[in-house]
Parts: sequence; C-alpha cells; structure tokens
Amino acid sequence: MSFSQSQIKVQDIQHLGIVAGIIDEMSLVDLFNQLLGSHPQEIISAGQVVKAMILNGLGFISAPLYLFEKFFSGIATEHLLAEGIQPEHLNDEPLGRVLDKLYDPGLTEIFIRVPLSAADRFGVKMDSFHLDSSSFHVHGDYGTATDDEASAQSGLITITYGYSRDHRPDLKQFILDLMWSGDGDIPLYLRVAHGHEVDSAMFGTLMAHFHKQWQIDALFVADAALYTEDNLQMIVSLLRWVSRVTATLTAAKELLEKNSIDAFVPSKIPGYRIAPCCNDSGGVRQRWLVIESEARKESDLKQLEKRLTKKYTQAQSQLRKLCQQEFACAEDAFNPAKLLETQLPFHQLVNIEVIEYGQHRGRGRPPKDSQLALISHIQAEIVPKETAITIATEQAGSFILATNVLDADKLSNEDVLPEYKAQQSTERGFRFLKHPWFFTSTVFLNSRKRVAALTMVMGLCLLVYSLGHRALRPSLKRGSQTIQNQLGKPTATPTLRWGFQCFMSIHLLTLASLKQISNLSEQRCWILQFFGAPCRKYYLLC
Repeated sequence: MSFSQSQIKVQDIQHLGIVAGIIDEMSLVDLFNQLLGSHPQEIISAGQVVKAMILNGLGFISAPLYLFEKFFSGIATEHLLAEGIQPEHLNDEPLGRVLDKLYDPGLTEIFIRVPLSAADRFGVKMDSFHLDSSSFHVHGDYGTATDDEASAQSGLITITYGYSRDHRPDLKQFILDLMWSGDGDIPLYLRVAHGHEVDSAMFGTLMAHFHKQWQIDALFVADAALYTEDNLQMIVSLLRWVSRVTATLTAAKELLEKNSIDAFVPSKIPGYRIAPCCNDSGGVRQRWLVIESEARKESDLKQLEKRLTKKYTQAQSQLRKLCQQEFACAEDAFNPAKLLETQLPFHQLVNIEVIEYGQHRGRGRPPKDSQLALISHIQAEIVPKETAITIATEQAGSFILATNVLDADKLSNEDVLPEYKAQQSTERGFRFLKHPWFFTSTVFLNSRKRVAALTMVMGLCLLVYSLGHRALRPSLKRGSQTIQNQLGKPTATPTLRWGFQCFMSIHLLTLASLKQISNLSEQRCWILQFFGAPCRKYYLLC
C-alpha cells in the first residue's frame, strides 16, 4: 500500500508522553476545569492550557512562553492534549486568559488542591514537611516605589529589590515559598511573596497557615530563619517542629564554646556525632542537639583559613591608615588604637607605642625662638588572637538543632538529624526551577498577576517531575530492577531527567488514519513498564 505525502505525518513525542501520562494520572485537567470553569465556545479548556504549559515547562529545550505556539509546532499536540487542538490554538489569548483565571481565586489555595489530590493517588506519606524559600529575578522595571505600595495594598505581589539568592542585587525580584513532603520530596504548598520579604518574619505564619489548611499532625522542618522568638511562640502549641538554631544567638555561642568533647556520642549516620541538652530559649521548652560533622568540619576549616587571611589583610590596612594619622596628644592616639582592637575578631595589637615629636605649623623656615607643635603618632604590630582562633577551630563543623518534641521515644536524637538533612531536598527543588534548560530561570512577563500565576505553574511542573521521579525509582527498587545509565551500566537509582533523555527521537507516525510509534526500542519499552498505564498509553502500549 502506498501513501501520498499529504497522508504521512511525523510528529515528536519524546518524553512528553510520560509527562502527559503523569498529568492524566493526577486528573489535573479535570481539576482545573472545575476550579476555573469553562465556556462552551472555547476550543481549548483551562485545564488543557495548564497541561500544555507544564509540557512546555518540562520540554527542557528553553522554549519560554512567548515561543509557546512554536514549541508545539512539530509536536503531536492532538495526541498529547486532545483531538482538535492544534499548535495555533495555543497562542497568547488562551494563555493570558488562564493565567489571569489562576490568579483570581488565590494561587496558594489552588495549588494546595492539586498535591492534596495527588498525594492520595501516589501514596505520599505526610509524616514530615520541609519549608524553604528562594528569590527569582525579573528583567524590567515593574513600577516605582509608589506603584509597589499601591500593589501591596491591592494584594498584588511587590516586585522589587531585596536579598538575592541568585547574587543579582541589580535586578528586581519576587520570593517563592515552598513546602515539601519528607516522603519523595513532593511540593505540597506554594506561596508567591514580595521581593523584599524576610524569611524569619513569615516562616511561623506559613507553617501555621499550612497546618490549618491540611490539619495533619506532622513534623515541620526549616532552617534557622524559623528560629525567632515570635515564630516559636506562634507555633509552639500548634505543631511539632525541628529547626536549626541561629548561630549568632548568645546561648548557642556559649553552648558551642563550653560543650565538652565527652558529651558527644557517635551517630548512626557515619561522620556525625551528637550531644543533646535542654534549653528554654524564647520562653519555649525545647531539646537542643549539638551536631558535629566531619565533612563539614573539613570544609569549615578551609573557609576559616581563607577568612583569617582576609581579616589579617584588612587589619593591616586599617592599622596602616591609623599609623598615618596625626594626633594632638598620646591619649588621642591610644583611643583609636583601642577601638580598632575591639573590631578585630581574630587579631590583636601588640607593642603599641606613641611617637611624639615637634612640628612647625607655619610657612617657611621656622625662626630660632619659635615653639614647635607637639604631634603624636601611633605604632603597633598585629598578631593572631590565639584564643579566638582556637575557639573557631574547635567549633568548625558544629551546629545546633532544636525541637519542641521533648520525648525522645516519639522523636529520638538519631531521627532529628536525618529529618534536618532532608531539608536539602528543598535546595534541589529550587535548583531545578532555576536550571537554564527550564523556561523559568528568569521571568519576563509584564503583568504582576501573570508573573505570580506563572510561578504557580512552575510549582506544578516541579510537582509533576517529582511524582515521576517518585514513580520510577521505587518501581525499580520493588522489582530489584535496573536500567542503563549514561555509560551503559545498570543503575537502580536513575534521575527522571536521564529517563527523559532516553526517549529522544521518539515520534508519532501517522499514515492516513493508522498511527505508529517510531524508534520505540526494547530499552525504552523496558523503562515505560515502570510508569503507569496512562504514560504507556501515549506510546500506544495500552
């Protein structure tokens, strides 16, 4: 049988069939259609637009929203979305309409509904949650200070300058707060905040709000931004928490200085030791754990060496300027020297001397009987402050964790440390969102509403990716199976990103009305069996 050229169509699917299948398994399209409503005359529904944005976001080819229609050119759009939907239907009009619809009911309230439904379907445990935040910079003006104030009063986010985690203080930004499950690193809570917001001012409120929404008795984990008196008072009677103690706290400094080496016991986690004690900081009874990490100690000592060198150079420069100054008397010279010494954390001044001599103040050669003005100069040497350096060396690799769970039978010392170490999952999630191949590495929309709504879509992309990652690895582990890694060797712990890369050059081949999947090798079929039937359906395996 021969076919004419018009009857033959080749379209890309690649890994997007897996993404579409995970979205279907979440029933995300139906959920957003219910939340945002629909119109009988619309060609593409709100839920389908959200699905298309997630496919775009997880396409990994850096195709941002202003190239949205072009992204779907050449992709099996009808196959992945719904019959009758073409790339030209995915233009600015439905995209903007849906972003506006997402914003109006409240982005946090909408986002919570999605993982709440997905958690039941994918069996996500709710034993612990991890809270963190990061900044996302934008290109553009986004209004003046007056506009920022008006936006804040109207409920819009304020896109402005603030502390930049991206080290781009020259650009305006907004803040993204995320809370994750300890089981599988699944994002469960999302909030878009003002660019100048301070974590320590909001973390207690966010935890209380999340607890009110979910009504789950779980352990909440955060970094030192949570550890303020106001936050502890806010959440102490509501929930159980673990936090790192602020290193600048006086009680923390004293404990690290006075803690005996005999108080430490080896942890079950290799390379760690733990010394427990009790504390009433902030008027809240709590359990403190001094943690000593061998790996962190090695890193801290290297940083300390660099810091000492930098501080010594700065101290020399300050002393040199001081020695060049002229003073009217010895006391005037000594006082700045004493002040300088108090500002040196790791060094001190020794052999301090005041050199006095007479100096003619007038012009020309002084007469024989003229009186010379007495001028004083300071001289000194800089030497290391051994006690301070010894203390800093001994404290290297040490930090303090706190929890209000006083009963060690409910949360043992051994369990506190891995719960806090799992906080690293939040950092991995933010790195994912800021990766160059993800279309949200920077934001360029001109509407604050749409910037905030797009940020929620970013969270949905991360949610879908996390659920896919969670589906692949446990399936391999349960069956004691492996797939080939980049070097062709078997691995039971692949990343989902690598799993996606294995599906390059997968196409939907349409011959008249007959559909076939090309390049679906034995290895790719093997990988697909570890995903659900909704994913395999897009590769015509169900």
